[in-house]
Amino acid sequence: MARLSKSSATRLLYTVCAAPPLSPSAGHHLQSPLASLLLCGSQLRHFSSGNLARAKDDKEPWWKESMDRLRNIGISAHIDSGKTTLTERILYYTGKIHEIHEVRGKDGVGAKMDSMDLEREKGITIQSAATYCTWNGYQVNIIDTPGHVDFTIEVERALRVLDGAILVLCSVGGVQSQSITVDRQMRRYEVPRLAFINKLDRMGADPWKVLNQARSKLRHHSAAVQVPIGLEEEFQGLVDLVQLKAYYFHGSSGENVVAAEVPANMENLVTEKRRELIEMVSEVDDKLAESFLSDEPISSADLEEAIRRATIAKKFVPVFMGSAFKNKGVQPLLDGVLSYLPCPIEVGNYALDQNKKEEKVALTGTPDGPLVALAFKLEEGRFGQLTYLRIYEGVIRKGDFIINVNTGKKVKVPRLVRMHSDEMEDIPEAHAGQIVAVFGVDCASGDTFTDGKVKYTMTSMNVPDPVMSLAVSPVSKDSGDNFQKL
Repeated sequence: MARLSKSSATRLLYTVCAAPPLSPSAGHHLQSPLASLLLCGSQLRHFSSGNLARAKDDKEPWWKESMDRLRNIGISAHIDSGKTTLTERILYYTGKIHEIHEVRGKDGVGAKMDSMDLEREKGITIQSAATYCTWNGYQVNIIDTPGHVDFTIEVERALRVLDGAILVLCSVGGVQSQSITVDRQMRRYEVPRLAFINKLDRMGADPWKVLNQARSKLRHHSAAVQVPIGLEEEFQGLVDLVQLKAYYFHGSSGENVVAAEVPANMENLVTEKRRELIEMVSEVDDKLAESFLSDEPISSADLEEAIRRATIAKKFVPVFMGSAFKNKGVQPLLDGVLSYLPCPIEVGNYALDQNKKEEKVALTGTPDGPLVALAFKLEEGRFGQLTYLRIYEGVIRKGDFIINVNTGKKVKVPRLVRMHSDEMEDIPEAHAGQIVAVFGVDCASGDTFTDGKVKYTMTSMNVPDPVMSLAVSPVSKDSGDNFQKL
């Protein structure tokens, strides 16, 4: 997809920080522009007056390219649809991990995102886990969420702060009860999404049945952007309906993606499904509808742009296919995340101005504004309370003083980290659009932090009614404060 040209300030940033792409199979990954901004230290954190003046003179601000190359996504689904397995493959192909481990693997290691002992013992995801990776020069922040209804609050926390999502559906089980629940949560927080029909290698796989279920049960205005080459034991690859190319996945872990021509015996099916895709997108995109009704030829670029517009507007759900366990279809899904899901500045977020009787204020989603960050998840670890923050506007730096708007307390940020499951990476600062964690900040889930220039609060996540009630009392008076935070 065509992107805006880089400004002179952006070119300066890339000259200093950009690294040449390395092969994921070699165990490396490409550092994204935003990661470079965060990690390059004082070289980029302090701009000279000349550079700032040039950035102001340019039509595009210095952060535009970095924000455009950032995606915040969540992966949600019904139980055992393959969410964690899919995340494991994403981390492997992007070079974030160098070995693939299964959820219930024989080696006893377990998937990277299942860091709790109980998760590895039971083979399920209990708590949402955050990570990040890079793909084709884009930084992708990922939150892997549980599928069991018992832990649905973890899905609520994640979707509240994400810009896009992947809804995983089983090609055999189809749309199931928790599929409907997580889709409802995505609608509640107005999250654009892709659908991924997984497990095409299993006996009884029928992606077209699942697609029809998504339309009828989930009321998705959706169409397939891929057609599988074979099913069950004969599942070999995929045909991309946008680019009209066939893709096969070779290598011990499917790391080598080979593009080829559409198989001759599938040309009629591909033509039919591509026309169906164009018709479905035309119903919700006026620009493509004009070309379609005029019988003008529709190029791959035109169709891709139309799908992106319709997806970001939450009027269309592109459907991808594959088998994460058999290492097929994950890389095209990653390409779809970059092509069709929004960057942070393409999503509308609002805060409530406490100085103006909670008047709604639109946030720019850029690093130029005052700091506005939401604490959406708390964890008690061996280093104390770990607070996950989604930064909606401004910049937060290690050592800064920030204000908890809900309590009025002023606190210092002693340590700022990015999470990779249960691993941490210290960073000096983070910009709008990032998901980070801080230590030593006493707060409750749902609190809003600012730099003191504004008094904004973010709306909190929806908390479902409990199915069972249980009274818990602290063992001592000193531990009573910890209960109030949650």
